[in-house]
Amino acid sequence: MRRPLVAGNWKMNGTRASVAELIEALRQQEVPAAVEVVVFPSCLHLAQVVSGLGGKAIAVGAQDCSTETGFGALTGEESATQLADAGCGWVLIGHSERRLILGESDEVVSKKFSAALECGMTPVLCLGETLEQRQSEQTLEVVGRQLARIVADAGIAAFERAVVAYEPVWAIGTGLTATPQQAQEVHAAIRAQLAREDQRIADGVRILYGGSVKADNAAELLGMADIDGGLIGGASLNANDFGTICRAAGN
Repeated sequence: MRRPLVAGNWKMNGTRASVAELIEALRQQEVPAAVEVVVFPSCLHLAQVVSGLGGKAIAVGAQDCSTETGFGALTGEESATQLADAGCGWVLIGHSERRLILGESDEVVSKKFSAALECGMTPVLCLGETLEQRQSEQTLEVVGRQLARIVADAGIAAFERAVVAYEPVWAIGTGLTATPQQAQEVHAAIRAQLAREDQRIADGVRILYGGSVKADNAAELLGMADIDGGLIGGASLNANDFGTICRAAGN
């Protein structure tokens, strides 16, 4: 049985003071033992969050990593080696904001995915389509292409140590949300694509849904057969809402 996972992506938010408040509020939340929880703060606040959540069953991840491992002359980047050393066990790979706004190609995303694995981190591979692609009925083609590149480069066995997150771009921060049935259709297609390579691995990989998941819609979304948790944006900045989503995943 796949263990539910709830991940909170804090994006480019927070000051030291507000992050301290959020850490304290998260420490007060009752999180079901059956649910795995991880938060992804800004790189500036990683050390603060790792320290502040020590002893709490909430892991810490990074929002991105370099294509290169180790150390070197690459100004402004953080390698998976450095992130792991800082206490991160997880890293988001290929989030749509990095693909669309910062121009990350499938090739770059693939290199980052492999770099994370090489350094012992768990990559959360983000896949998703734009509104135009959804309206043109290209969703499964786009998501399938994004996934296929990683499978081709890293191999199907890599997904024993990775998580997939389906995030329709049109539902991120817009207030729009895929219906549970729309989300389930894509999640099932992702799992079927992996199953064509290896059924056992496909059955075990966790696939998260992201895109305006809130406390009041989490239970219905997370109740679908192939949705194993959520990648939460704005709602993860509110400890009470995030806790409610975690408890919904546990049910």
